[in-house]
Amino acid sequence: MTTNATVRPAQRRLQAQLMIAGGLVLAVGCGIAPTRIWSNLLVGTFFLLTLALGGALFVALTYVSGGGWHVAFRRIPEALATMLPIAGGAMLLVLVGRMRQYGWHHDWHGDAGTFWFKERWLTPSFWALRAVLYVVLWSFLAGWLVARSRRQDRAGSPSLAAGNVRISALFLAVYAVTFSLASVDWMMALEPMWFSTMWGVYNFSGMIQATLAVVIILALFLRSNGGPLCGVFNDEHLHDLGKLLLGFSCFWMYIWFSQYMLIWYSNIPEETSYFIARTHGPWGPVVVGSIVLNWVVPFFVLLPKPAKRNGRVMMRVAVVVLLGRWVDLYVMVFPATLGETPVFGVWEVAAMCCLTGATGLLFFRAFSAAAPVPERDAYLAESMHYHAG
Repeated sequence: MTTNATVRPAQRRLQAQLMIAGGLVLAVGCGIAPTRIWSNLLVGTFFLLTLALGGALFVALTYVSGGGWHVAFRRIPEALATMLPIAGGAMLLVLVGRMRQYGWHHDWHGDAGTFWFKERWLTPSFWALRAVLYVVLWSFLAGWLVARSRRQDRAGSPSLAAGNVRISALFLAVYAVTFSLASVDWMMALEPMWFSTMWGVYNFSGMIQATLAVVIILALFLRSNGGPLCGVFNDEHLHDLGKLLLGFSCFWMYIWFSQYMLIWYSNIPEETSYFIARTHGPWGPVVVGSIVLNWVVPFFVLLPKPAKRNGRVMMRVAVVVLLGRWVDLYVMVFPATLGETPVFGVWEVAAMCCLTGATGLLFFRAFSAAAPVPERDAYLAESMHYHAG
């Protein structure tokens, strides 16, 4: 079956309508509540960018590890990875639109004291240059990786796969440094006096957890109703993705607790400011909700083996995890930009609709640009007959 039949015209129209309607509402909101709109755009673009980056990371990790189980549905994370230039460009526009949010604030009259390095690090020109560099590096390496993978369908040369292992290793080395710095530059720097040495790995855990959830949702959709992955993506693949989702949900909770516990125990004012604002008053229930969505639900629902092999259960858990990822980013951004009281209304709904529609349109456009299955990959037969044990 061709990938042109992946999404019906009505579904494409719905995705476009969600994106356009959400975008129009956000455009109107720019004149009414600019700070709130910018906060929503930051959450949405960072969410989209990390999904695209997560797809590239998934592909790179499986190449480096020599795994073959994923090959049958590898076009899904590859299609996510090809979204990087657009997602990265949108992220840069949002960041540049409010660069003053990241500069060293004048509340301290320009005297950084012992934070002199942060003052230099957050110099607007240097900060902007780094942001562009991150996006360019990610987009180039991910595009190179995916292009060679798709070229294998035409050439069938095993050397292309071997070369992708080296490119993947390079991507992982670049990613490990740049994503940690980017999460500091774009999220932590909203509150430049605060710091955490676990911030990079915390954002990594949320990113990979959300990426796995998206891969599960898309794979289940693409195998339903005679889709291009019908008879290709099976319950063995779903089971392993479920185990990974369960594992990274626990990893997210472990990193969250480790960061919180160490800051609580040391009780240093420069560190506690972040959690005091988020665990006291009206933000407390929101943080609890984030923990429930990101860990409690996936942990208890996915513990039984049958749940990880049930498409309906996995679809619902994946949706819950994506909602949890949005709440997690919401908790990172909104207290720093809008203050002590959580807000949720038409602007947030519009941002979520725009994000959902844009993600769907970008993904299916990228997915339809290649064969739905890497037909000339040496590991395809192994993946098609894979048994998770």
